[in-house]
Amino acid sequence: MANKWTGRGNPYTKQEVRERLQRTVDERRAIIAAGAGTGISAKFIERGGADLIIIYNSGRFRMAGHGSTAGLMAYGDANAEALDIGEYEVLPVVDEIPVICGVHGSDPRRRMWHHLLKVKDMGFSGVNNFPTHSIIDGHFRQVLEETGMGFHKEVEMVELATKMDLFSIVYVATAAEARQMAHAGADAIISHVGTTIGGSIGVTGATCSMDEAVDRTEEIIDAGREVNPAIFFLAHGGPIMAPEDVRQILDRTDAQGFVGASSLERMGVERSLEDLTREFKSLTLK
Repeated sequence: MANKWTGRGNPYTKQEVRERLQRTVDERRAIIAAGAGTGISAKFIERGGADLIIIYNSGRFRMAGHGSTAGLMAYGDANAEALDIGEYEVLPVVDEIPVICGVHGSDPRRRMWHHLLKVKDMGFSGVNNFPTHSIIDGHFRQVLEETGMGFHKEVEMVELATKMDLFSIVYVATAAEARQMAHAGADAIISHVGTTIGGSIGVTGATCSMDEAVDRTEEIIDAGREVNPAIFFLAHGGPIMAPEDVRQILDRTDAQGFVGASSLERMGVERSLEDLTREFKSLTLK
């Protein structure tokens, strides 16, 4: 059973997070993990019943009105940003939900074991590999791999996290990456099928169809399950942005849940603020 919290910001062990997620699956309910870039997002995501909160550096860009892809660029220190959001915004306001820290595993300036000790000591219950090079392709991806800053560094980070009793929920874009992460001890694997479409700053053409998302997700699940059938499998991105889209993924694949960042945090704010402002603005004078 999960531990009884004595106050805000207390972490769960790897096994305790797994037990929580397994209970959700046993109850035939989808696992929902949500990105939070601000404290108020985290507070109301928790009230909405999410199973996990994930903090990425991209959350800060997203909630500042910029595209989440800014988190992949050299616009700041990704690892420092995630710790900062956790320390001063999210961990102080969550009551009970496990909080996961995005870790840029290929950061050459970090002694990764030392950084993960900070993550654990701060009160995070696990790690996620973001920014991730799994969603980079072409010549630039080849350069990253050949110069020691490739996806294998994210795999090594997850191996370290596993040894340190940190839960790990990881992005992959291919079946081969799913196998690598499964061998590294990942607890949950997310099929990342592309940048989320929709909203004010979502992509329109640089993504896949729902049929392609289904096929890629199932290939990733099959590959990971070959290595470890106890892994939890979730989907994210591309055309999977609304509850009805997630319903399709759950019906057509063996995925057990969904990870929403832009689709939950950004689009929720965009819609509600615009609609509420329009409602106020529709008021007339007597």
